[in-house]
Amino acid sequence: MRGMWNELQALILNDCPYAYYIHCFAYRLQSALVKASKQVVPINHFFLKMLFLIKIVNASCKRNEQLKVANANEIARLIDLEVLETRSGLNQISTLQRPVETRWSSHFRSVSSLLRMFTSTIEVLQNLIDDAIDGEHRAKAESAYDGLTSFEFVFILHLEKETMEITNKLCQVLQSQSQDILNAVHLVSFTKALIQKFRYDG
Repeated sequence: MRGMWNELQALILNDCPYAYYIHCFAYRLQSALVKASKQVVPINHFFLKMLFLIKIVNASCKRNEQLKVANANEIARLIDLEVLETRSGLNQISTLQRPVETRWSSHFRSVSSLLRMFTSTIEVLQNLIDDAIDGEHRAKAESAYDGLTSFEFVFILHLEKETMEITNKLCQVLQSQSQDILNAVHLVSFTKALIQKFRYDG
């Protein structure tokens, strides 16, 4: 039986070199998604840049506090403009989330937090550039700022959020204790159809 699976894997890999074999639902799916994303060079660059800028912004308590203050001011401004909805539990002040290497859901939380705090992060990086005590700190802050504000980074940030939103729902269902196999199979098919639609229609 094992030989038949190996032949099938080889056939699939010939057609799709980015394919990964998984036999355990959620954890393996998340690992496969992380591995596959690292095979695409622009996406890998994106995650490296994102990790770099999160490290810079989260490097000290002072910067974290600046980020929270900037985020609170941005939320208040957007509420005044009636752009943000106000309900209990919404618009909470938080920090940038670091992605964990093997967890796709942590990558999703990281991308979502950066999108939510994009303007605040830019403000903190600009403050770092202006207040840098030496050339090394200034160079790192400028590098993070340039990466964050580049078209390619912003485009991939939005693309990843849309894509991850679709796959994250599937990962959550596969991790639940009470798995109804029919619903799981239906959700896999539905997720696949959504990704295909997103791929062709944008």
